[in-house]
Amino acid sequence: MEDFGISQETTDALYAQGISLAVEVVLRLIAAILVYFIGRFIIKKVLKFIKHSLEKREDSPSLNDFLFGFAKIMLFAALIIAVAVTLGIDATSFLAVFGAAGLAIGLALQGSLSNFAGGLLILAFKPFKVGHVIVAQGHTGVVNRVQILYTHLMTFDNQEVIIPNGNLANSDIVNMSTQETRRAELKVGVAYGTNIKQAKEIILDIFNNDPRTLQEPAPFVALNNFGDSSLDIVVRVWAKSADMWPLYFAGMEAINTEFEKHGIEIPFPQRVVHQIKEKAKEEEAS
Repeated sequence: MEDFGISQETTDALYAQGISLAVEVVLRLIAAILVYFIGRFIIKKVLKFIKHSLEKREDSPSLNDFLFGFAKIMLFAALIIAVAVTLGIDATSFLAVFGAAGLAIGLALQGSLSNFAGGLLILAFKPFKVGHVIVAQGHTGVVNRVQILYTHLMTFDNQEVIIPNGNLANSDIVNMSTQETRRAELKVGVAYGTNIKQAKEIILDIFNNDPRTLQEPAPFVALNNFGDSSLDIVVRVWAKSADMWPLYFAGMEAINTEFEKHGIEIPFPQRVVHQIKEKAKEEEAS
């Protein structure tokens, strides 16, 4: 080897260095393989524990699926970083790559991320649940599905409305299903000259004899307004949430029937038109 200008000592040193490097690489590979399999074993145990814990929360299956999937991704990401560090790769490079990728994805999916954040808020704070009747974004319907990005409503005429969770989480929501009881309000007009006391008694009898009417709070009937063509009576009765609309419609029909029996008129809008002739035309006609 000295003919090439390399001494025997240098050759031996390079050889020893190569052997040492090969041994180090092999040891790192073995350590990385051990870290991978031990990490997978630990992750399986942790995921099993997480899944078992989430299954106890039966009220939010969508949130449970998301949390389980998120935990799985994070655990395996941590395992990949651990294997890379064991192999001697600088962990900061991985973090830089993940950070750059996260920024690019965030800029490209701003709307979806807004829906994603809104879905998390809805699933975590539960302003409504599947099966509730809500009014939101100009739509009224039964909540059919609550997903991470979208909420599905079924309207009462059987149309499916898909609302982005970002919009839903940042707007007013009327939930009609959270309370056991609701108040129905009816407005009834009667003709001027009607005996208001008699009309009120007829209305009270109708609702007091309906078993769906709750007596606490008691039904309320009062003269509410002097309209252009009618005396307006307001009726407020309480019922269980499921009975509110049936009671409302049945009450309106019963009021019309009883008013007809007792000769109480429900007026329609009327206008009186006065014809005024010019004085000159009257003189000509005379």
